[in-house]
Amino acid sequence: MTPQPNPEAGAAVKAADRDHVFHSWSAQELIDPLAVAGAEGSYFWDYDGRRYLDFSSGLVYTNIGYQHPKVVAAIQEQAAKMTTFAPAFAVEARSEAARLIAERTPGDLDKIFFTNGGADAVEHAIRMARLHTGRPKVLSAYRSYHGGTQQAVNVTGDPRRWASDSGTDGVVHFWAPYLYRSRFYAETEEQECARALEHLETTIRFEGPSTIAAIILETVPGTAGIMVPPPGYLAGVRELCDTYGIVFVLDEVMAGFGRTGEWFAADLFDVTPDLLTFAKGVNSGYVPLGGVAISGAIAETFGKRPYPGGLTYSGHPLACAAAVATINVMAEEGVVENAARLGADVVGPELRALAERHPSVGEVRGTGMFWALELVRDRETREPLVPYNAAGEANAPMAAFAAAAKKGGLWPFVNMNRTHVVPPCNIGEAELKEGLAALDAALSVADEHTR
Repeated sequence: MTPQPNPEAGAAVKAADRDHVFHSWSAQELIDPLAVAGAEGSYFWDYDGRRYLDFSSGLVYTNIGYQHPKVVAAIQEQAAKMTTFAPAFAVEARSEAARLIAERTPGDLDKIFFTNGGADAVEHAIRMARLHTGRPKVLSAYRSYHGGTQQAVNVTGDPRRWASDSGTDGVVHFWAPYLYRSRFYAETEEQECARALEHLETTIRFEGPSTIAAIILETVPGTAGIMVPPPGYLAGVRELCDTYGIVFVLDEVMAGFGRTGEWFAADLFDVTPDLLTFAKGVNSGYVPLGGVAISGAIAETFGKRPYPGGLTYSGHPLACAAAVATINVMAEEGVVENAARLGADVVGPELRALAERHPSVGEVRGTGMFWALELVRDRETREPLVPYNAAGEANAPMAAFAAAAKKGGLWPFVNMNRTHVVPPCNIGEAELKEGLAALDAALSVADEHTR
C-alpha cells in the first residue's frame, strides 16, 4: 500500500491523543507520540506519508507483520459467527486455539489457561505455583521484565519495578548469567554458567527451599537485553527446581511463537518447565491474548479443587480465532523456519560485520529474529553509551541514534544502551538488508560519542 499524505487528519489524531489518552510508562507532558496512519507487512507510515521499516515489531509481537490477510479474514469470519462468549463454555475457536498451542509446547504442557495478555499470564502462573506448592516466595532475575501488573512488575528486575515495589510481594531477585557484564568474574561461558547456578542454589538455600514456590525466568530475556543463556544453564535451573520441589516457570511472552527460530525458545535448550507463559506472537498482537501452558502435575492439583482465578475475556473468541489463523499461517508459510534461517545467514553475520565497522558496538548477541547490539563509549572498559536507566541529557547519545534511525526510515527498538533487532519473523531478505543498511548509517551517530 502506498501511503497517502493527509497532515490535517494526522493533526486531529494527535490533538485528540494529547487531550484524552494517558500513555503508559511516560511523563505525559514530555512525550510526542507519532500519529500512525496505517501499516502493512513489515512497514507502517504516518500522516505525512513517511514510511518506516519496523525493526521493533510493535512491542515485539507482530511476528507475522501487520494486516496479514488470512488473519484479518479469520477475525472477520469469527465476528460474523460469534463475536464473544463467556469463558465457562466450550467454544470452537477457544478449543482449537488451545489444541494448536498445546501441540507446540514442550513436554506435557497440554492444558491452556487463557488470559488477556502477558502480564496477567505471569500473575496466574505465580498464583498456580503458590497454590500447588503451598509456599509463598518467588525467585526471579535482575535484568528481566515480566509485565506491569502488581505481581508481574514485582518479579520484574528492571527499574520499572521500583515505583511499585513495596517489598511485601514475596519476591527475591538473583543474578542470571550475562557474560559480557558478568557478576561472577567469569571469563568463559562455562564459568558463567557454573557460577550463576552456584549463586542461584546458594540463594535458594539461604532463603529456605521450603518457602519458595517458583523460579521464573524469561527463557531468553527480551527487553532487558536478549541475553541468550549459556549451554546448560536452563537445564541446571530445571535440576535445582526438581531437587528442591520448586515450580519452574518460563516466561515466553516475547520469546515464543517463532521469535527465536523455534516455536518456543525452550526448544533451543531442550528444557520443559512446569508452567510456560505466552502472549504477543500467539496471534501477532491482532487481538489481545495471552495464557499459561500447564503441566500435568499442576493441572491435577486443580482437578477436584477449584482454581481461584479467572478473567471475563479468558479465551475471547475473536482473539482465539486470530491465534488459530496465525498459528496456521506460521506453519503453512514456514515463518519459524524463516526466522531461524535469516537469523543465522543474514542477521548474525551482518550485525557482526557492523560491529567490526562501528566502535560503538560492544557486543552482538541473539538468535532467530531476536538480536541486540550493546552500545558502548569504550570497547575496552565496556562503559555503556549511556548510564543505566539514563534519562534526559544523560540519554542524549541513544536519543540521537534513535532519531538518526527514524530519519533513515527505520523504526528501532531502543532500551537503555541497547538497540534490538526484532523485525517480523516473516520479513523478507531484501527488507531485512534494507533495515540493516539503515542501522549501519544510524550507528555512525552513536560512534560520535565513543572514545
